[in-house]
Amino acid sequence: MASSSQQEEDGAVTTDFSALLPQGQIRKVVQQWLDDDMPSMMDVGGLVVGTAEREAKLWMKSPGVVAGKVFFDTTFDLLGCKVTWQKDHQEGVLLDTASGSQKVHLATVVGPVNRILQGERTALNAMSRCSGVATLSRQAVQRARELNWKGYVAGTRKTTPGFRIVEKYGLLVGGAATHRLDLSQMVMLKDNHIWSAGSITKAVTLARKAAGFSQKIEVECQSLDEALEAAKAGADIVMLDNFQPEQLKKDAATIKQQFPHLIIEASGGITTDTMPDYLCDSVDVVSQGKLTQGYSCVDYSLKIVPPS
Repeated sequence: MASSSQQEEDGAVTTDFSALLPQGQIRKVVQQWLDDDMPSMMDVGGLVVGTAEREAKLWMKSPGVVAGKVFFDTTFDLLGCKVTWQKDHQEGVLLDTASGSQKVHLATVVGPVNRILQGERTALNAMSRCSGVATLSRQAVQRARELNWKGYVAGTRKTTPGFRIVEKYGLLVGGAATHRLDLSQMVMLKDNHIWSAGSITKAVTLARKAAGFSQKIEVECQSLDEALEAAKAGADIVMLDNFQPEQLKKDAATIKQQFPHLIIEASGGITTDTMPDYLCDSVDVVSQGKLTQGYSCVDYSLKIVPPS
C-alpha cells in the first residue's frame, strides 16, 4: 500500500512533495506576491463585493497535471479563507478536460468574498504556471521511459526570477529532477569559470578546496578532451554541452569506459522531441531548459457561487 504521502495514478505512484517546502518560508513568499498585487493597500473591488462569507469553486479548464496546491492553499490561508480539495483530483494527477470542452471542479474556497477575490489571481497564477511545468515535465519523463531509458530528465536554473520555487516544485510533481535548486547547491563550472581560472584542472582544484566532500562538482565541456580533463581533475559530473547526438553517444561511451562512476549529462538545446536522439546507456542525465522556459500554462478559473 502506498504511504500517506503517495497516491496511485494509472499504475504509477505519485509523491506528495509539499512537505519539502517549509511553511514559514512559503508564507513569506506568498505574502510578497499578495503585497505586489495590491501595493497601494486599497481594493475598490473589495468594497463593491463586501465581506459576506461566500463559496468559490476552482475549475481546471485545460488538460494537464495538477500542481501547486501548496501555493493555492497558502494564499487563501493568509487571507483567512478555507480550501477543500476534491479527493479524486489530488496533486500530481493528470486530468484530461477534453481540450476545453469540459471543466473539472478541483476545490472549493470559503471565506469573506472580498478576501477570496483578493487572492484569486495570485493563487491562479501560481497554480497555472506550476501545472504547466509539471505537465511538460511529465511528457518528457514519459517519453524517456517509453524508450526504456533509466536516467534522469532534469530542468535547469533557467527559471523566472522570484518564481523559482514554483517552477522547481513543478518539475518534481511532473516527475523530473530539479538539477541544482540555486547557485549555492552543487558547483557548476561553465566556460566563463574555466576561462577565468585558466584551465579546467585549475578550476576544479580550487572549487574542491572550497566545496570539500559535501558538494558535487560539475564541469561544462565542449569536447571529449575537456571531459576527460575534468574527470581526471576530480569532477563528479561532466556536462557534454551542445554535442551532436551521435558524437555525444560515442564520446559518452568513451568517458564511461575510463570513468565508470562519473555522471554524464547531455545538455544544450535538447527538447522532448529531440531527446530520444541523445539517450543511451552511457548518459545519466538529460537536462532541458525548456521545461522551465518554454512551458504553456494550464488554464484555471475561480468562480464565486451566487447566493441562493
